[in-house]
Formats: sequence, C-alpha cells, structure tokens
Amino acid sequence: MKVIKLLALFLFTLGTLNAQRIGDIANVIGVRENQLIGYGLVVGLSGTGDGSSSEFTLRSLSNLLQTVNVKIDPNDIKSKNIAAVVVTAKLPAFARQGDKLDVTVSSIGDSKSLQGGTLLLTPLKGVDGKIYSLAQGSLTIGGMNGKEKGQINHPTSANIFSGALVEREIEYDLHGQDFINLSLKESNFNTAISIQNELNRNFSKKIAVATDSRTIKLMKPADLSMVEFLALTLDVNVKYEKEDKIVIDERTGTIVSGVNIKIDPVVVTHGDITIKIEANPLFDDDNKSVDIGGDVKIATNENQIKLKNDSMTVANVTRALSKLGAKPKDIISILENIKRAGAITAKLEII
Repeated sequence: MKVIKLLALFLFTLGTLNAQRIGDIANVIGVRENQLIGYGLVVGLSGTGDGSSSEFTLRSLSNLLQTVNVKIDPNDIKSKNIAAVVVTAKLPAFARQGDKLDVTVSSIGDSKSLQGGTLLLTPLKGVDGKIYSLAQGSLTIGGMNGKEKGQINHPTSANIFSGALVEREIEYDLHGQDFINLSLKESNFNTAISIQNELNRNFSKKIAVATDSRTIKLMKPADLSMVEFLALTLDVNVKYEKEDKIVIDERTGTIVSGVNIKIDPVVVTHGDITIKIEANPLFDDDNKSVDIGGDVKIATNENQIKLKNDSMTVANVTRALSKLGAKPKDIISILENIKRAGAITAKLEII
C-alpha cells in the first residue's frame, strides 16, 4: 500500500511539473498599484545637507518657517543640516484611509548624506495632482554607511518603512461587476488558450474567452460574488509555456540564461579572435584539445569550441569562452552577435 501511495504521489508530481497558478502569471486589469510622488525637506543632518548653491532648498526652508511666523531671507540661511528630497511611494490596490506605506527618499540637491535625517510632513500626489498620502518620519539607510575596504559610501537615498499614511482612496467597484479581464504578464497565445480551457473546465461552463495573446475575458457565474470568483480563478493551475530568455547586464558583465537554451553551429569573428562553434566533440588530434566537462571540448592551438548536439547550449558556450580567456564584455558581445546571426532563437534582453 505504501508503494502504491508513493507511486501515485510521483505520478501526480509529474502531472503538475509544468503547472502554474493563474495568479502568478496574470494580472486582473484595473487592480494595480499607483505611483505617488512628492517634494519635501529632510532635517537633522549633521552638516551633510545641501549647501548654499542649492537655492531651492534654502527657499523651501524660508517658506516653511514663514508658516510658523518666522520670516527670514533665504540668503541669510547658512545651515547645512537640511536637504531637499523627492519622496516616492506605491499606493496598493484597494488601499484604505489609515493604511501605512513604505516610502523612498532621494536627495535632489548637493547633500553629502541623508544619514540620521528626519523627513518633514510631505504630501504625496498621484498623476492627477491630488494628494493621496502624507509621509513623515526618521530615515533608514541600509548597507554600508562609512568606510569599508578603503571606500567611503555617501548614502543620498533612504527609506522610511510604514512612513506614509493613506489619506485618499481610489474607488474601484469590483464587487458590482459581472465581467472582468485578465492580462498575462508575458504575451503567449498557447498560455492564453490554456487559461481559457482550464477555467471553462473547472467551472463546467463557458466563463472565459481569450481575446488575444495576452487578454482573457471572464464572466462571473451567477452564484458567486466577483471576489469569490477571482479567488477561485487565480488559484487554478494551468499549463504555462515559459519564454526562453537570456538576460545580460552590460554594466556588471553578468549573463543569466536557462541551462538548456540551444545555440546552432556558427563561426564568430570578434576582434582578432575567430571562434568556431560546432556539434562535433571529436578533434583530429586529441592531444591538442581540452575536455572541460559536459561533453564540451576546446582546442588549445586554435579558438574552437566543439560540443555534442545535445550540449549546444548558451551555458556551455559561455563556459568554454571563459575557459579560452574571453573577458565578460567580449562574451556579451559574442552572444549578441550570435543572436543577430540567428543562431540563438531565445529572446535576448539587455539591461
């Protein structure tokens, strides 16, 4: 009996290996975050605030003092304990009055550091110009705050966790709707059809229709509220066709790719280096080749990379290029040109 249970569990696991929750791969259209922004002043800095060249900071402080009946000319202010900042936050969907938001504070003057500062009451507005939240509080700066490994960090950006209070709500009548749309995070016709068919099967009626490669229109069953319907819908598992992708960060020289992204045979000339990538693990003279593992060999007398057909992947080619002494920027350039030549079919994303 125990063996049968283990076998059943194994078969169930196999059947769900390619499954993904709808809530993880799709968004409900209209249910989203909204960006907020504001301009404010940080005080309490230990001589690391904006200097006299930041006239907008001095004028802002002068205007602030006038609200408490202290009139002073901006030109007479010499303090370096204040800094002008931009404050940003994200207003979640269905946020209610009194809810707290995390905020990010960034210097826009010539402040050396925001360490130890306190943000004064700052209104945060949406794109419509209306105030949705008020931010205030002590700044928190993570990471290195002083000397480390011979370098000095000047933190001009900080956070205030739960530092803003929601004052205005964005009205969205989800409960009163009978129709709603899902939007896939990655456009794919097969995934859209998979969601359509799986939802119709789960609810035993036609409640979903894919209108394009990204959008699925839903109709709420009469016996469920929209909230109940979405809770059930977003928890359904569907077959998910994930797009192969290679991500390259040119600034840091980082390359991230799937292990099994294929690459076709190709000859690449980069600078004074010519590299031949082909599906043939056997060299004419094995004494002039080096096996670097994974059915990958490189020639020691010439820049050649030879692999078995099932080993022609970006991961193996990148490893072989590194073994040949190619620098990260050279490897990135080679991969970009291989993609342009059509030898890589996966999407190449450069950040």
